[in-house]
Amino acid sequence: MMNIVLLEPEIPQNTGNISRTCAATGTRLHLIRPFGFEITDARLKRAGLDYWHLLDISYYDNWQDFCDKNPDAVCYFASTKAKHRYDEPQYPDNAYLVFGKETKGIPEELLAANYDTTVRIPMRAEARSLNLSNSVAVVLFEALRQQGFPHLKEEGQLTTITVTEE
Repeated sequence: MMNIVLLEPEIPQNTGNISRTCAATGTRLHLIRPFGFEITDARLKRAGLDYWHLLDISYYDNWQDFCDKNPDAVCYFASTKAKHRYDEPQYPDNAYLVFGKETKGIPEELLAANYDTTVRIPMRAEARSLNLSNSVAVVLFEALRQQGFPHLKEEGQLTTITVTEE
């Protein structure tokens, strides 16, 4: 199982979309306060749709609280300031993928202390960053791909048309 960590998320729709991604992939979600919204926000709930019952979610007061409660966490930090691409590490099972707030990202002190495990998604130099929920999906699905998409349904089926295979 993988873990997504959101450090001080600000936009409820992003957190809702990320919650849905976590629910659909069996990924644990860790939310670190302060939030830029209330957990009861309708925009958060609407973005997550009807997947909330599938979500394994934990809340923390701050980064130190997260560290104290997850002392063995193997963390990878996503940032536009990283030197490594997101597809370079070999993500272990139960890795923690850490993402910062939408407006400022992860504090540079935390990035500097973990620079060897900080990753970036390549993009044009003129672009500041990707949307947070898109970034989470890109990095998470790379980690899951490396692990062979454990416990995930890999094949769909049409419901109204019969497909003939040759």
